[in-house]
Amino acid sequence: MSTPEKSPSRLSEAGVILKDSLDQNPGGDMRRKQQYDNNEDGQDTYGQMAGAIGVLVIAFGILAAIKDKLGLSWPATVLLTAGALVALGYLAWRAKTWVKRRWADDGESAAALKQEAPAQAEQAAVAAAPVHSELTAALVRAGAIGRDEVILLSDVRTEVLPGVGTQYVFLVPEARTHEDVAKRLGPIASMLGVTRLHLKLETSRHTEREVRLLKLNEPPFSRLFDPPSKREIREFDGIPLGHDVTGALGGVPTFDKASMLIGGMTQMGKTTLVNGLITCLLIAYGSDFDLYLLDGKLCGLTKFEKIAVRYEASDDPAVMESMLDDLLSRVDGRYTRMQEAIRNRKPSPEFRRVFFIVDEAADFYTDNGTKESKEQVRRVEDKSRSLVAKSLESGICAVMLTQRPANNAIPVKVRDQFLYRMCLYVASEGGAKVALGDSYFDTIAPIHPALLDASVKGQAVLFANGTSTLLRGFNFPDEFIWEVVDEVAAGRRVEFEKVPVSPLRQAIDLMQSHGVEFMPTAELAPLLGITETDPTSRGKQLNRLLGVAADKGAQGVRGYRLADLTAAALSGS
Repeated sequence: MSTPEKSPSRLSEAGVILKDSLDQNPGGDMRRKQQYDNNEDGQDTYGQMAGAIGVLVIAFGILAAIKDKLGLSWPATVLLTAGALVALGYLAWRAKTWVKRRWADDGESAAALKQEAPAQAEQAAVAAAPVHSELTAALVRAGAIGRDEVILLSDVRTEVLPGVGTQYVFLVPEARTHEDVAKRLGPIASMLGVTRLHLKLETSRHTEREVRLLKLNEPPFSRLFDPPSKREIREFDGIPLGHDVTGALGGVPTFDKASMLIGGMTQMGKTTLVNGLITCLLIAYGSDFDLYLLDGKLCGLTKFEKIAVRYEASDDPAVMESMLDDLLSRVDGRYTRMQEAIRNRKPSPEFRRVFFIVDEAADFYTDNGTKESKEQVRRVEDKSRSLVAKSLESGICAVMLTQRPANNAIPVKVRDQFLYRMCLYVASEGGAKVALGDSYFDTIAPIHPALLDASVKGQAVLFANGTSTLLRGFNFPDEFIWEVVDEVAAGRRVEFEKVPVSPLRQAIDLMQSHGVEFMPTAELAPLLGITETDPTSRGKQLNRLLGVAADKGAQGVRGYRLADLTAAALSGS
């Protein structure tokens, strides 16, 4: 019996009925959906199990085939197959790693090429730029720059100084500094066909790469420069000490809080140099300073005796000790005033400048072998060190000269206190170190004093503020020096007339009226109204009245020097 065929209209009606029944019974629909999902999960699990069984069957079949083919036992067949699979896996891993590394190397190479391209282009541009052949060859051969480095022509300014030489202002290659050039000045001079003394190097405060190098046409100071005028000395920014190799004035910026040691062999021009220094001080400062002179050469500083607060022509350590006592007394008085100003919250007082200049200083640190002499020299050493070390803050400057620059000439504890150093010709490096300092040859662009021409008098290396300069001291005519001294003496007389009436002024007038340079305490005290008969009490009263320390005259008699009283009246200290 055949099944009746369903018409479309009947199917539509069935769909509508089914939809209505679902809308009316949604819970039943959800249950049917869950049943369907459970059926699906069961079918997936069954399929996975069937697949696993199939894999095992295939693996077993493969193992059986291998066993029959090789004639091995079942354990050997399993181990062999497992080992083969592990080996194949390792080879696949190595192949994958090699491919990834190759890809990474190719990427890095591409990036490196991309980065190196600008650098190579820059190097090519530098190689193609014009080069200053003379400087490049000299610096390369001297080891100041590398063989692959050059001095570009565009980085060099050349100026010809008529009658002097050629000056180069240039930039060293990047990663180089002026120190590379300064350390090799000797070999560079050789490359340029001159000596070290023909070269003068200056550095820039704006860049480490800039170098200013002067090459002289002839040896330094082959011709004598004319002494400067008073106007040139006053206009100099500091205190001039001599001419540099170009003929310009050279010196130090100031002598405030600074002292100087000058060394050199005999007959090299030290006394002429220091005479020029004192003359320049008189012109620069006028009468506004006090001068203490200890002339160990006995007549080297006599030109300035007229204006010195105290002038001694002697090589006796006892004389130096006496002058040191005078100066240390002034130092102590000035520090007392400074302490009082600080305690009272007042500005620090301004003191009159004082210069203590000693010619042939080494003589005063030499004993005669006796116990008394050794003890006195020891005191001189201690007081010298104390003066040089302590006096700078109080405006007292020491300048010492010695013609025996040996280790035992001036004690180390005294030498180490000097800020400025000058050295004339010496025959050895040891002598240069005594004058310029033990570490001098480790500084920037040092000049060896042994290279100086001994026939050029007054030529010296000045080491100040870390810089070496070759100078030749001024050789002023005697008439010029005497004129300067007379001008200063006249100025001091005018200043003294302005000093108000006081016991100090009365003491000065008394000594001038008696025509003496030294008056014992026993004679001066009664003239100033002190009637005390006990010597100790009388001396203390006079000291408080005048405010000046007493000194020892002939045969150890204590009293007062006219020069000391005058200096105290003018300076107030």
